[in-house]
Amino acid sequence: MIAVMTANLSDPRWLRRLLPAASLAIVLIAIFAINQRAASYFGLSLMLQYAVPIALATIAQMFILTVNDLDLSIGAFVGLAACIAGTWLATEPAFCILLLVLCIAAYAAIGALIQLRNLPSIVVTLGMSFVWLGLAVILMPTPGGIVPDWLKALMSWKPPLIPFPILATLIIALVAHLLLMESSIGAVLRGAGGNPRAVDQAGWSLLKIRMSMYALAGFFSVLSGLALVGLTTSPDAHIADRYTLLSIAGVILGGGEFVGGRVSPVGAVIGAVTLTLTGSFLIFMRISPDWQIGAQGGILIAVLALRALIKLKEAR
Repeated sequence: MIAVMTANLSDPRWLRRLLPAASLAIVLIAIFAINQRAASYFGLSLMLQYAVPIALATIAQMFILTVNDLDLSIGAFVGLAACIAGTWLATEPAFCILLLVLCIAAYAAIGALIQLRNLPSIVVTLGMSFVWLGLAVILMPTPGGIVPDWLKALMSWKPPLIPFPILATLIIALVAHLLLMESSIGAVLRGAGGNPRAVDQAGWSLLKIRMSMYALAGFFSVLSGLALVGLTTSPDAHIADRYTLLSIAGVILGGGEFVGGRVSPVGAVIGAVTLTLTGSFLIFMRISPDWQIGAQGGILIAVLALRALIKLKEAR
């Protein structure tokens, strides 16, 4: 048994799969070594309080990366969803849900535009980021709004034994994994990024696939905005500006690739949790938030360097 485990660990493919979990373990060990109180129920809840919206945004970005695209508008879109929820969810829930559904449909339409006109996703989504941000600023120029009690209660729920952020991220990872990695349609969706010509020749519509992936990204981004509203209770247009870069970093940190449709839902969530822990711990230790971006970037660079070394080993 030990010999088999040793052989697996020497396999570059296994090393690549273990990198996200190893990164999370290293961050946790460092945190617990500096402050043992962080290992408590309260400490984990405090450090991971924003893990849920970041994990949802990361999964949204993962769906886009699956078809070899890159979305630079997720942060602004999450902010718009948060502003819509903060404005109407408590007072006019039906109207609010209708607006959010229309936003998801708009996201699917963006995917159709990119596919039909063969446009670079990075340019289209960058332009759309200004549209989403502009709408959010018009809707809510200053922090405010009303958050429903049920949403605040959900995001502040304290289940026994295991903190809510851990339970929620596990559910997010499981749902995304079953949808993309275990289902037959998930294989087709991933194939559109790995070998689009073969998928097209097999009779699947690349237009419908890209629209579906963008619609899924919009859906998870809306969920991210709702989770963020439940946590902050006072949304504004710039509430999720950093989520675009965090979502990209989370997917890459979790083992995803920019091309080839190679993604890992579980790894993406682990990457999001790792980044959340890094930023939250610095706040927990009363260190300037300016260091958060540097610390998160340092972790990402270290993991990418290790992945490059593993690829070199695979090529030999």
